[in-house]
Amino acid sequence: MSLDQIAAAFDRRDYNLAARLLKDFLKESPQNPWGHVYKARLYEVSENFAGAIAIYQQLLKTVTHPKIMSHARQGLQRIEARSQVKRQQAIEEAKSDPQNTEPGLLILEAIAPEIRTQVAKDFARIMNLDAYTARMHMPNRGWKIYRLGAIGEMKLYTEQLRAANIPAFCTTEIDLHQVSVFEVQYFEDYAPSAIVVCQSPQGQIGSITFDWSEIAQRVEGQLPILENVVDTTLGKGVQRRQKAETLDYVQVYDLHLPQRRCILRLCDWRYQFDQGIEFGAMGDSTIDLDQAINRLHWNSLKNFLSEQLLQQPLWADFSSFGETAIEFPHLLERLPAHIQAYSQSNWASAFHLYSSLAFNRENRS
Repeated sequence: MSLDQIAAAFDRRDYNLAARLLKDFLKESPQNPWGHVYKARLYEVSENFAGAIAIYQQLLKTVTHPKIMSHARQGLQRIEARSQVKRQQAIEEAKSDPQNTEPGLLILEAIAPEIRTQVAKDFARIMNLDAYTARMHMPNRGWKIYRLGAIGEMKLYTEQLRAANIPAFCTTEIDLHQVSVFEVQYFEDYAPSAIVVCQSPQGQIGSITFDWSEIAQRVEGQLPILENVVDTTLGKGVQRRQKAETLDYVQVYDLHLPQRRCILRLCDWRYQFDQGIEFGAMGDSTIDLDQAINRLHWNSLKNFLSEQLLQQPLWADFSSFGETAIEFPHLLERLPAHIQAYSQSNWASAFHLYSSLAFNRENRS
């Protein structure tokens, strides 16, 4: 059985004959690399791309013959081109469905260092990137907004990424608006049920009673208090410029009640420590507003919440997420802040986005 006969069958696209001839050839010469080239070609035409890729990659590792290496590289290129066309067709199909046209977000989750190199190849393939750019785009920690677009397209990418063991999730912008946020003024009681006095999004003051078991998770973050200052480090004769400098942070802490589709939001600037349950020694009322005293009360409040909610997960990596989220100002401007008396609204919206993503991620159907 000759390779010329197999090649001729391929030229005529008589793949059934080529398969029979190749089977006999590989029985006689199982180690002949040309036989494996044609085996990979058969896998290609039957769209067994995984099988073809495995053979081509193995040939590139073990064979030094220039023509065989060229065939293997060309085979991998053909497969990638066909896969890209299929992915694009699937994206266009998904986007054409009216139910999939709502604005959505694709979120990448942190990649473990030990699998980062391999995962980068799959990420590059799915998102049509080079390997270096793919590695730069994958988050080392926390979450990262990677892409905005029609939710149908975002869902498709999510499915492909998860199939390649790349953690990701998506949601619609509408979902981010479906959760009510109540800003807690103070805790009035905590046993047997908790009672909080809070402000509704419409500005109404009222109370909410809940069991601690209703809290599914917690979210914590720090929002920077920024001030523009003149950069004095520049040399003589260089025009000075203003830069944003972080003076301090506003502390925020969310409690998620998924059954009620609401979030209870606590903020150290807004919490009334002189009301309700006492957290830490209040001291002289004339220094209640002192920053250090306020921080002591806040830490006592957080410790109290941790004691009540030891089993509930805590999402506390807002800092890394916020740095990427702030690069999407148009998205943040469409989201509410739900934090009163905080002027850097984009950072407040970024935290609300982080908390809402956690809420939807854990409670999606």
